[in-house]
Amino acid sequence: MFSGKSTELIRRIHRYQHAKLECLVVKYLFDTRHSEEMLSTHDKVFVEAMPVQTLAEVRPFLNEYDVIGIDEGQFYPDLVEFCQDAATMGKVVVVAALDATFERKVGDVRVRAFDKVVELIPTAEKVIKLNAICSSCGQDAAFTRRLVADKTLEVRTMH
Repeated sequence: MFSGKSTELIRRIHRYQHAKLECLVVKYLFDTRHSEEMLSTHDKVFVEAMPVQTLAEVRPFLNEYDVIGIDEGQFYPDLVEFCQDAATMGKVVVVAALDATFERKVGDVRVRAFDKVVELIPTAEKVIKLNAICSSCGQDAAFTRRLVADKTLEVRTMH
């Protein structure tokens, strides 16, 4: 968190839009921090996005777009299959996601969501790993830190 994943996703989408490509941004249905139908950054930059719980909901619209941007990719159980199918159709797919939990776990039965992100890496044409900045010491932060006591994988907040 706070590494600039959504900011980078939006930057890339704007770049493709400048090239006159049709772009669709997808956001996780339960990410309602700033808006239900807009993807937002921590800096309050907003872009229109389709809120979905699974990427299967996007499939009927694939032929309308050249580029698909996916935010919070770790929450989609069908991430790998969707990305591979879209790429096979000639679509550009950009995914912003965490690659491990705040406990730095992958491969644990409780955190299979993050396995999907790691599974996607070998098929990706390009992987960019962003680091956050530690708010305590100012150094690069290679992993997230949960600041609430809740240990569940997905913590939903309302702003």
